[in-house]
Amino acid sequence: MKRQLRNRVFGLAAGTVALGAISACGGSGGGGLDIADGGIRGTGSSVGPVSGFGSVFVNGVEFSTDDIPNREVESNDGITAEGLLSEGMILRVEGEWRDDGTGTAEKLSYDDTLRGPVGQVTPDPSGAGEFVTLAVMGQSVRVDRQTVVRGTTYATLLGGSQIADHVRVSAWRQADGSYRAGFIQVIDPDLTNIELEGSVLTVDTNLNEFTIGTITVQYDESNVSFGSGLTEADLETATALEVEGELNGTTLVAAAIDRDDARRFSRSSEDDVEFTATIDAPYTPSGGATRPGEFTMGGLTVRVTDATELDDGITLEDLIEGLLIQVEGQFLSDTVVEAEEIELRDGNAKLKGVASFLADNAFLIGGVEVRVTSTTAFTAEDGSDISFQTLPFGTTPVEVEGIEKEQGADIFIEALKVEVDDEPADFEDLSKFELEGQLRDISPIPGTVTLLGVQIKDTSADYDNVLRGEIVDDFFGTDATIILEVEYRSTSSGFIADEIELEESDDD
Repeated sequence: MKRQLRNRVFGLAAGTVALGAISACGGSGGGGLDIADGGIRGTGSSVGPVSGFGSVFVNGVEFSTDDIPNREVESNDGITAEGLLSEGMILRVEGEWRDDGTGTAEKLSYDDTLRGPVGQVTPDPSGAGEFVTLAVMGQSVRVDRQTVVRGTTYATLLGGSQIADHVRVSAWRQADGSYRAGFIQVIDPDLTNIELEGSVLTVDTNLNEFTIGTITVQYDESNVSFGSGLTEADLETATALEVEGELNGTTLVAAAIDRDDARRFSRSSEDDVEFTATIDAPYTPSGGATRPGEFTMGGLTVRVTDATELDDGITLEDLIEGLLIQVEGQFLSDTVVEAEEIELRDGNAKLKGVASFLADNAFLIGGVEVRVTSTTAFTAEDGSDISFQTLPFGTTPVEVEGIEKEQGADIFIEALKVEVDDEPADFEDLSKFELEGQLRDISPIPGTVTLLGVQIKDTSADYDNVLRGEIVDDFFGTDATIILEVEYRSTSSGFIADEIELEESDDD
């Protein structure tokens, strides 16, 4: 069995945000980073998943929507007002943002990626429970622990439960044509209100049809609505399209045809941009030196210069296909962005258990410090509204997906998503925890392991898929990053591990 000793994002642990610099919690009703300079930092477009409300939080900025009449959202998918948005939905905001983490929105735009029936629901075949794959009208959609799930639960999907109704999906299109969902919601079936996006396989304008995956799209050129300057002639060269209409079996009768969702990243009247997406093509230096160079994401070429700031310990080698990141920069042309700052938005640490209060912007689970920011999304399995202020401290398990960070002697998780279970913990489970993180220390003989800033006794632990001695040899004999999953409990004599697993690569 091939063992994974280094997760591609676990090397990105060095944080730059001090706890005292965060003025208020993220998510519903949260605030941004408290930075002294309140001047304008950018004017243009900000595109990314919604992380909270009380205004709208996107890309770590709290955008006031007071200047938008009725807080309207431009959408043809029924999401017509701010109150209908949800955490995880990928939203485009046009406006301005400031160094104090606040901004002013002039326009909000949202578009579903997919909306329609689901075929097969396939849990992670490795059994690790890291993701679930849904076939939505032939399109492969990956749902992971960072995805905001509504109308069902991630645990239900992981159990292989099929979906009889339709789903609404907001997602990033991957380089291989599959999708990674930021948001998915189970909705009532309506075959007259379908949205399909995907790679165009065949086109026959004489027959007025083309195919996307397993679906044949038919259209009447006299009645169909073409968006974004698209024409029928453009169908011949299109690589991916979006179609809305009525589904009859495997035939979709189009009412509207548009370019794919990459248009959400298009240049606005102002050149500043901040956007979150997955990398399509990895970083490649453009000359003999490490910089300058470039990579692609969201259909845009991102140019890295000597002045580009790499946050969260990101290195140029980490900028590989599939990594979710946030870029802030300026458009040099309609298709090229010069990056001023690059931040990680892909989780590399997990934690679950009953939480205890620590501070206005932090809490503890099993001895691990969790810090929340304006990019933290708060959700509940039962779909109810939740925020930092209403977290059920001491009663109900909380699951955290985030970024492992290190600041001096402090190691903590900066939360990307905090989800509350739908039922309180049983009494015997109040002191049980699960974590996944980078191994920071291990005693040569059975004694202790240290992860996420917590020392855990492992004398009686069951090492499930690896010999402890192998981990010791790798830890002291190589520079590999070792990722462990630990089930442990709190006792009067400290934390004690019951089971320890070595994280394995997805292709095992």
